[in-house]
Order: sequence, then structure tokens, then C-alpha cells
Amino acid sequence: MKKLNIMKELKSFLLLWSSQVVSSLGTAMTEYALIVWVYRQEGTALSITLLTLCSFAPTILFRFIAGAIADRWNKKRIMLVADLFAACGTFSVYLLYSFSALLVWHLYLINVLLSFMNAFQEPAAFVATSLLVPKKHYTKVSGLQGFSGAAVSILAPALGASLLALEGLKVVLICDLCSFSVAFIVLLLFIRIPKVESTEKRQDEPFQKTCAEGFRFLRGHTVLLRLILFMTCINFLAKMSNDGLLSPFVLARTEDNQQVLGAVQSFVALGVMAGSLIVTWMKPVKNRLKLIGISTALVFSGNIFQGMSQHPAVWCAAAFGSYAMAAIMNAHVTVFMREQIPLEFQGRVFSAESTLKNCAIPLGLFLGGLLADRLFEPLMVSDSPLQRWLIPLFGEGTGAGIAVQFFTMGVLGIMLCLAWLKMSDDFKA
Repeated sequence: MKKLNIMKELKSFLLLWSSQVVSSLGTAMTEYALIVWVYRQEGTALSITLLTLCSFAPTILFRFIAGAIADRWNKKRIMLVADLFAACGTFSVYLLYSFSALLVWHLYLINVLLSFMNAFQEPAAFVATSLLVPKKHYTKVSGLQGFSGAAVSILAPALGASLLALEGLKVVLICDLCSFSVAFIVLLLFIRIPKVESTEKRQDEPFQKTCAEGFRFLRGHTVLLRLILFMTCINFLAKMSNDGLLSPFVLARTEDNQQVLGAVQSFVALGVMAGSLIVTWMKPVKNRLKLIGISTALVFSGNIFQGMSQHPAVWCAAAFGSYAMAAIMNAHVTVFMREQIPLEFQGRVFSAESTLKNCAIPLGLFLGGLLADRLFEPLMVSDSPLQRWLIPLFGEGTGAGIAVQFFTMGVLGIMLCLAWLKMSDDFKA
């Protein structure tokens, strides 16, 4: 009976969530196929990190404006327009590839445009979830979202690689467009997102003041602000290691073996799935901030294991453990935010939080690729005393430099987490 009540309370969310899973699967297959395509064209880590960079930068730059718009405008319409724009981007890639005109810089440009629209979609979707879900189910819903993301990540590399090998990039793009239509129709016809009650004073507030209100809210909530700054540093280090360079690391160490890359990415997804299931069923946590610090430290320990091994089985095991902890960490960060921020401010504050937390990601991606190609990889092919000292630990050949980079960022990340744990003892949240 209790399960039936939960299903009834989450009916609209579950319908929206399931349709978005279908769309996410198509998008993830396309992303996987395009990473492989770009690496075949360029053969450098920087080319792949630049592709990801173009997906992040505009979102971060325009997020604080988008959050204010999300709080003022109809959330459903924002999500529909953003989805439609994303479909146009995929269709543009399809047309360019069909006429043998697709170039790497086309993908950079299209990712920039899609990232701009994503800046508006994410805060609208964040608030929409808060409106559709009772507060008592926030943790459960965060677990479900993590679980679905993991399931998509498991299926996407396998399906993307299979379709790419058997049918080519065009079929992958067609599948993406079909999956989009499912999500678009469900949101358009079957989902009603409640409105947020706002005071007349709030509605008449100047737009520029509304944009800045998310940052003002954070300045008045010290614990939340410090958590976001901690996550900013974590994102920076993660993008210069496993989270930004996993694909070029595996491809370089295995001589472009897509099957190994697919296996490692599948274990990444299995780890997220396992962590999300733990979040869904675990008992309420007394000290959420300390759990965030411990789980993040364990995430970075996976970088150390991956960097010091040349065996795919170890990469898979480390990926599983790291991303299980990452799922637990991310879910509790999201729940902490939903609990601390009133509904009428969530779009603005989420956008301010996202801007601060993610501002280091483009720099981390760019520096990560640059350091791999210009510093660590040349270091491990040079005949120097340091290189000879590092070879027994990290091996030699292509990819050994990225392994050293993984290890270095892993150590720095653990040190940062230890500092956070010491600091969190003084917090009262």
C-alpha cells in the first residue's frame, strides 16, 4: 500500500523522468559516437577536451541570467524550446555528415549553441522536479535520477559502438532524433508543472536585480557558499584527470581499442548505478556535509589506482568504485540544496550555484588536455632521470603521461577533501 501511495505521489515525475531517460539515451549514444569520430580525425586529448569545453562554457556564462528567467517564466515552455533547439543541433550534424561536409570545428560550434540553450533548460528542470516531487521524496528522486543516468551510460557506449561499427554515424544520429520526439511529446501533452506562488513585489522586481539575487542568497548562507566553493575546486581537479581525460587515457593506452573504452565507461555507469541505488534506499544521514567529503576523497582514490595500473580490469574496478562514491556525493549535494533553498528562489540560486561550481570546469578541461599533450606525455617519452624514475610506477609509451597526471590530481583531490572534513566539523547546518 505504501509503495502504491509513493507511485501516486510521484506519478507526474516518473512519467517525465522515464521519457527523459529515452531522450538521454539517444543523446549519449551520439556523444559517444562523436568522441570516437573526433579522436579519429585529430588523435589528440586536447581535441576531445575542447569538444567538452564547448559544451560547458556558454552554459556557465549565461546560467545566472537563465536562472532568473526560469523563476519568472513558464518552466515547461523553457524545457520544450530547449529540447527543440537540441534536436535542431543533432539534425544539423546529420545533414553535414550526410553531405560529407562535417568538420571538427562544426561540432565545436554546434556544442556552443546547444550549451547556450542548456543554460536555460537545467534551472527550469531543477525547479520543475522540486514542484513535481514532495519534499519527503527528494533523496529518493535524486537516487532515481542518478540510477537512470547510470543506466543510460551503460547502454550508450555499447549501443553507440555497435551502431557506429555496423551502420555508421548517420544511424546513431537518427536514433537520437527519434528518442527526442518521445520526450518532447510526453512533456508537451502529458505533464503539467505547477506554478510557483510569487509575491507581487517579486514579480515587479527589476530583472537585473533578480539575476543577482541568487548570489546575494548564497552570501547570506555561509555553509552553502563554502560547499559550492569546495565543489568548484573538486570539479577543477576532476576535469584535469579521470572526469575529463578518461577517453583519451584508455584509447591511448590500448591503441584506440573501442571495446576496452566501452567496458571502462560501462563500469563507470555501473558504479553510478550502484551509488544511486544506495542513495535511494539508505537511511537519512545526520551529517550530510561530512559524507560529501568522505565520498569525494574516495572518488579521487580511484584516479590513483587507474594511473598506477596498465590493466583494463583495474581501470574498470577503480571506475566502478570512484563513480559509486561520486553518485552518493552528487545526490547529497543536490538534496542539501533543495532543503536549504525556498522554492521561489531555486532557479536563481541553482543558477548562481552552478555558475560558481562549474566556472572552473572549462579551465580544467583546457588545462587538462594541454598538460597531457604538452607536459606529461612528452615527459614520459623523454630520456630523463625523472622519466626513468616514473616508468616503474606508470609504465611507458603513449598514455603513460596521462597516467602520471591522474595520479597527481588524485593526490591533490584527497588532500583537499581532508581539509574539507576538518573544516566541516565547525559547520552547523
